Amino acid sequence: MNKQPLHITNGNALTKKLNELGFEGDKLIWQELLCEGPTIEHIDSKDFLDIRKEFFSNFYNIDLDINKIQQEFDKLNHPESYSEIILWFEYDLFCHINMVAVISLIMQKKIDLPLYLVCSGRINNSKNLKGLSELSFNQLIAHFDKKTLLKPSDIELATTIWGIYCGIDHNLFKPFIVQSSSFEYLSNCLKAHLERFPNSIDGLNNIERNILEIIKNEAITSKHHLLGYALNYQGYYGYGDLQLSRIIDQLEVFFTVNDESIVLNRKGHEALIGQHNFALEIDNKIVYGGVNRIDFQFSKSENKLIKSVLNAN
Repeated sequence: MNKQPLHITNGNALTKKLNELGFEGDKLIWQELLCEGPTIEHIDSKDFLDIRKEFFSNFYNIDLDINKIQQEFDKLNHPESYSEIILWFEYDLFCHINMVAVISLIMQKKIDLPLYLVCSGRINNSKNLKGLSELSFNQLIAHFDKKTLLKPSDIELATTIWGIYCGIDHNLFKPFIVQSSSFEYLSNCLKAHLERFPNSIDGLNNIERNILEIIKNEAITSKHHLLGYALNYQGYYGYGDLQLSRIIDQLEVFFTVNDESIVLNRKGHEALIGQHNFALEIDNKIVYGGVNRIDFQFSKSENKLIKSVLNAN
């Protein structure tokens, strides 16, 4: 039997491009957003799917199609059909959490095939970061030609990161921020993750502060306009419309929406100068893997997460 690669992609847009380019092999489309919501280590399990289904229903009013997910998972139940597995994931936190989960799932299934990574980010040393689906056909082919064969140490690192993410102590990420590996952007993503927790001074995380800074510094005309800015200027998070729209709605306490503008109110200005800790007023109780966001704050001076005294009761 002529074996072909299994491509695991980060969404429909990229899969469509790979098909248009004639990439041979099966495509497993990974459309989760594991950077938000509760997770457990054992991925291909009823418990995992149940908690993900509940999360999407509660936070985004989405009915997760479990059957469709299981159909995609099933492609990993036939490793004898494949010559290698090629992972197509990007530079951001969104993709990296999905990526380490996929690698962990492959290891949980005891699949022994070469694992390759195609990862986009900086193009020709530019400061601008690009997703895979944003690349031209020629750029995509060039990225594929330079794909990275993951070493056993890379695979062990990925499964360790996934285990920590599903656990209760995310400060365990800190040593891995400075560890070298084939994952060029992992360090940036781990730092970005820790700074998703409320800052111990003002109670804003990096994403929230960035959105308020955009309102302060730009002539924003509507929430849709603000969403566009937030999508384009979010650094290493890789959040989508759904996620950022929810965050913008939670920040309404800090701004006023007029007919043709959005402006910071007094509370918004106070938040940006760190006059008060607003974590409880934002009231974002989302879970990141095994940790509830509201239970911890990020101390910049200590460069670590600390237990939130605001939520002690």
